[in-house]
Amino acid sequence: MRVSELQERLASATSMGAVTLLVGDLDAQTAFYRDVVTLQVLDAAGDTVTLGRAGRPLVVLRHEPSLRHAAPGSAGLFHTAILFESQAALAAALYSVAQRAPQTFTGSADHLVSQAFYLTDPEGNGIELYWDRARTEWSWTHGQVEMATLYLDPNAFLGEHLTEAAANGATATDAATIGHVHLSVGDVASARAFYVDALGFDTTAELGNQALFVSAGGYHHHMAMNVWNSRGAGPRMPALGLGRVDLTLPDADSLGALGERLSHHGIRTRDDGRTLAFDDPWNNALHATVA
Repeated sequence: MRVSELQERLASATSMGAVTLLVGDLDAQTAFYRDVVTLQVLDAAGDTVTLGRAGRPLVVLRHEPSLRHAAPGSAGLFHTAILFESQAALAAALYSVAQRAPQTFTGSADHLVSQAFYLTDPEGNGIELYWDRARTEWSWTHGQVEMATLYLDPNAFLGEHLTEAAANGATATDAATIGHVHLSVGDVASARAFYVDALGFDTTAELGNQALFVSAGGYHHHMAMNVWNSRGAGPRMPALGLGRVDLTLPDADSLGALGERLSHHGIRTRDDGRTLAFDDPWNNALHATVA
C-alpha cells in the first residue's frame, strides 16, 4: 500500500483518554489525587483505583509494589495535564493544593492559549492543572500556535476566580478532561518520526531540538515531548511512573486507519478488536480505543 493511499493524519475528533500510573503506595496516591487534585474515585477494585470527574476516568492508579523509581534522566512522564472547564473550577483545585499540599506546588504560567499551575505527586509524577482560553483567542502563524511562558501569580488568580461556593466544593463535580500528556524522551527527531509521521498527529509548535508539541483537530497540543531532563535516554525499563497513555478516536474507521498507518511504518501493534496497543521508541505504552 502506498503512503498516499493511507489516511495520514489522526481524525480531527481525536482526544486524550485516561493516564495510567504505576504506583508504590496505592493508598497515599489515591488520597492525593482525590483530596488534593479534587478528582473523584470512580472505581476501586483490587490493585487498581480509577479517578476522574463527572464519570469520566482521568487517572488510573495501579499498585506495583515490586517496582522502583526510574533512574534520573530516564524517559517517561513529564506531566499529566488536567483541563478544567472554568477558571472557577481550576481555582478550586488550586486552592485545594494550597490548603492540603502546598509543598507539592512547583510553579505557574500563562501560556497565552491557557493558564496553568504545576505540581508533583508524592511519587514524583508531574501534574498540570489548567484552563484554556477560547480558540478564537489563540494566534497561529504558518501552522504553529503561539505559546509563551509568562508569569502568572497564583494568589492573584485565586483572588480573582475563587468563589466561596467553589472553595466549599461546589465545582467538585464539574467535568474535567485530560487535556494533554507531556512526555520526557531521548530526542526530538525520533519523537517527530513516531508521533507525527507514523501516529499522525500534526505539529503545532517546536522548540528546536528541545521540545515538540503535537495535536489533532487544531488543538494547541494533545501531546508534547521534551528532552529537558532526559536527552539521550534509551528505552525505559519497568519502573514506577507512567504505565500507559490512552487515546480516544471517534470511530472504528479511524482506529483501523491508525493500525494500517502504524503497520506501514513498521511499528508493532496489538489489536484485540477494541483496543490498538503500541509503544513509542522509549517503551512508553499507548492504547487507542473508539469513543
